[in-house]
Amino acid sequence: RFCLSETSCPQEDHFPPNLCVKVNTKPCSLPGYLPPTKNGVEPKRPSRPINITSLVRLSTTVPNTIVVSWTAEIGRNYSMAVYLVKQLSSTVLLQRLRAKGIRNPDHSRALIKEKLTADPDSEIATTSLRVSLLCPLGKMRLTIPCRALTCSHLQCFDATLYIQMNEKKPTWVCPVCDKKAPYEHLIIDGLFMEILKYCTDCDEIQFKEDGSWAPMRSKKEVQEVSASYNGVDGCLTSTLEHQVASHHQSSNKNKKVEVIDLTIDSSSDEEEEEPSAKRTCPSLSPTSPLNNKGILSLPHQASPVSRTPSLPAVDTSYINTSLIQDYRHPFHMTPMPYDLQGLDFFPFLSGDN
Repeated sequence: RFCLSETSCPQEDHFPPNLCVKVNTKPCSLPGYLPPTKNGVEPKRPSRPINITSLVRLSTTVPNTIVVSWTAEIGRNYSMAVYLVKQLSSTVLLQRLRAKGIRNPDHSRALIKEKLTADPDSEIATTSLRVSLLCPLGKMRLTIPCRALTCSHLQCFDATLYIQMNEKKPTWVCPVCDKKAPYEHLIIDGLFMEILKYCTDCDEIQFKEDGSWAPMRSKKEVQEVSASYNGVDGCLTSTLEHQVASHHQSSNKNKKVEVIDLTIDSSSDEEEEEPSAKRTCPSLSPTSPLNNKGILSLPHQASPVSRTPSLPAVDTSYINTSLIQDYRHPFHMTPMPYDLQGLDFFPFLSGDN
């Protein structure tokens, strides 16, 4: 590992410029360069530990030689160290995290009260906090809720998934606030463990000012729950509303309609046609009276909009016979065959009278 020779504070891994490492005269592969973020900027190599195990001779009789070279910089010195390490699996790390214990739920409740305390200098007061019970990494329900000691947010992430992801690509960055969250700083939240135990049918909760919590359900779920508790009252109300709407539709459709024939000559305008007979709407039927239980029961009704309405037979008295005489077959055409002369074509017409 390489870092700057600085003793004022702990140092992160930092590669010298133009670094070259050879182990037993064989070059060691270094991390690749990152793509430049801006044009003209020199590409940067990510600094992280280098694994030289495959190039080392594991023998007590044969020595190992490491040769390191880089471009010197004025005012900057670098340090190098070789560590003998053992890689731990995610299963072992998870067991150690469980053995560390669970943080007291009162600690999280105090954090909630601190966040919801009204600030006298602020015009906006926060009265509640909504927190999801889904892991931001896998979008699945939390099983072991944890967060880093340095995080100031209440949202937790799943410890199992977080450790497994860092086993493949070690970044150790909090998925909520994007701050460093190393394994040593992880802690299991006791308050969320209690919430996950008692809240099994909801994926979001709301914290209140006193530190208590309540499940947050969608509007659809709330409507289903309220409808199941309304019982007879809800059924009676909806049935009454349906009956009033049906009565209003029937009163509008039962009005008298005057039919004016536009094919009659102008001399007959003064004559008044008789109003058409009233026809009952096929989609409406009289409702049955209340039964003993106090619930309106409507018989089976058809749809208010009839796709194929029933039409009466066409009355030939509405058609002016004088106009029909004017549209007989032309003189230059052959007469109509004898077997077609007696046919009545009016039943083929569709529409009102």
